[in-house]
Formats: sequence, C-alpha cells, structure tokens
Amino acid sequence: MPQLRKDPITQRWVIIATERAARPTDFVRIQEEVNGQTFCPFCEGREDLTPPEIYAIGRPGRSPNSPGWEVRVVPNKYPALRIEGTTEVVHEGLFAYMDGVGAHEVIIETPDHFRHLGVLPPEHVAKVIQAYRERYLDLDRDERFQYLLLFRNHGRTAGASLSHPHSQLIALPIVPKQVREELEAAQHHFGRHARCIYCEILAQEIEAGYRIVTENEQFVAFEPFASRFPFETWIMPKRHQATFGSIEDQGIQALAEILQGTLYRLAVVLDNPPYNFIIHSLPYSETAEHFYHWHIEIMPRLTQVAGFEWGTGFYINPVVPEDASRFLREAKAPEVVEVVPARIHGEVGE
Repeated sequence: MPQLRKDPITQRWVIIATERAARPTDFVRIQEEVNGQTFCPFCEGREDLTPPEIYAIGRPGRSPNSPGWEVRVVPNKYPALRIEGTTEVVHEGLFAYMDGVGAHEVIIETPDHFRHLGVLPPEHVAKVIQAYRERYLDLDRDERFQYLLLFRNHGRTAGASLSHPHSQLIALPIVPKQVREELEAAQHHFGRHARCIYCEILAQEIEAGYRIVTENEQFVAFEPFASRFPFETWIMPKRHQATFGSIEDQGIQALAEILQGTLYRLAVVLDNPPYNFIIHSLPYSETAEHFYHWHIEIMPRLTQVAGFEWGTGFYINPVVPEDASRFLREAKAPEVVEVVPARIHGEVGE
C-alpha cells in the first residue's frame, strides 16, 4: 500500500510508492564517459588556466598559484553573479531588479583528477571542509551578502560540466524563497513548542534507529522520513548549531568522517551515482539562532522530476527510506572493501 508522508518542516507531502519498491540494482543508468585530463584547468600544474586563487591549503612555503596545493579556491571563470555592484533595488511598476551582485567561487577539492570525496581519505576531506568554512566566514564580512550556498554536483546528470572533483559556493544579496520558507517553518514550530524542530527530528530518528545510516559522537547521517528522492540522505550535527560557519576544528574532522563514509556507501550501493549535495545554513542576515539547525542534504539523481511533480509539488519516491538506510548500513566500510577504481564511470565534479 503506498503511503503519503508529510515533511514536518516544510509541510510538503511525498508519495512513498511501496508497490513500486525499488532496490539499488533497479536504478539502471547510462554509463557516463569520463573526461580525460588533457584540457582540465583544475589539474595541478595548470594553475595559470584559472583565475588567481583566493585561498589554498598546501605544502609549507608554496607560492600562490603554483603546484603543491591540496585544496584550492578560485573565482568561477564564468560566474552567475559578480562581486562588483550595489544592492539598490529599482522598481518599475510591478517589476523590480538590482545589480547581479554576489560571489561565485570554485573549491577544487584535490589535485587528483579521478578521486572524488567518497574515496578520498577523511583527513583530506577535512581540508575541503576547512576551505568551506574559511570561505563562509570571509564572505560573511561583506555586508551586501545575506546568504551563502555551498553545493556540490557529482556526475553529468547532476549538472556537472568539468570532470575534476570540485564544489561551488554562491553568495547572494537576498535570501532565497525556499530558504525563507524553511526558516519560517522552523520559527513557527519554535513559537508553538519552544523547541528546535530539527533537534526534535534528530532525537526521534536516533531513538528509532531504523533510518540511521551512520553516526559518530558529533554527527548523524539518516534517511528523512518523507524523503523526496531515492536514497536522499541528511547529515546533521547532534549539538544544536544554526550556522555552518560555527563548526569547530574538532567538528570538521568528525564531519569529514561522516561525509566521506556516507558518500562512499552511496558509491558502493548505487554504483557511484550522480548526486547533488547542499549545505543548508542560517542566512548571514539572521540573528535568531535558537530555532534553526544547519545540515547537509545529499540527493542522488536516480529518478526524473516530471509532469506530476511539477504540477503538484508532490514527489514520488519508489524507495522506502527505511529500506534505503538498511542498504546503506549494510554496505561494507571503506577499510574492508577495496576502493572503487579511480577511473570509475561518471566520476565528474561540478
């Protein structure tokens, strides 16, 4: 019998299509060709092919824009928004517009062209997260920016155009509508119950246990009760934190372990699927931190959004979240299984 499940945060309904219940092997996809390194501007030794770096982690004494880096951040060569301009809004009747002000940066995660976050050592993933945090905090100093989105596209189906593993960030002069709705829902729940809804969800998931994928002392990865997509996975800090920028050094290492382990499990169980992950955090412009809880949403691209979804706002998920968590829990740990070959099909970045 199919189920209609309601997301307790957004109040969005999802159809869990139990009669179509799918297993990981049911998601047959076209194998994606891996781009070679010949013209890759992100590979080590080709630093002159990108804009000058903004931030880097590398060997001691390394000169900027030279080899020897481990993680490197550069402006996007073709930015969606530009740093120059003002946030003054111009009105023309019903219409309003402003300069396309913002920051658009690329976090090049590794000099290795073929190894994504799921197969890199957690120690290296921690350096990527450190770069995320440093850029998050630095861009917070620009008063024009109200929100920063950190995201990763893995695989062509997920929007990747270059094969070298990397993430992106975009700083915006406005808070996106979807983020605003999420904030308002969390604030409404706090107003009625004096509790963070995310903390309540996390407590219930940990107590139940059957949608948990993996956890450590500081973070939990789980399948949301009303998952929109097959194998949608959230990672959330156990301790209440509203902003991603507040993560401490110890937390970075703990997050790296959970993120790497979760992405590895998805790669093993689903044959290295295309996915998007997004870091949800409190906007720069917000000061009330008691009702919001930052988290990461990982969304494998295994099904297509079609007419029903666009027309209703409902999602149809053919994988029961409780089954998805079990498949992922049963995946062998990285230290037990030989790592997926570096040249795995479809292994592309943004």
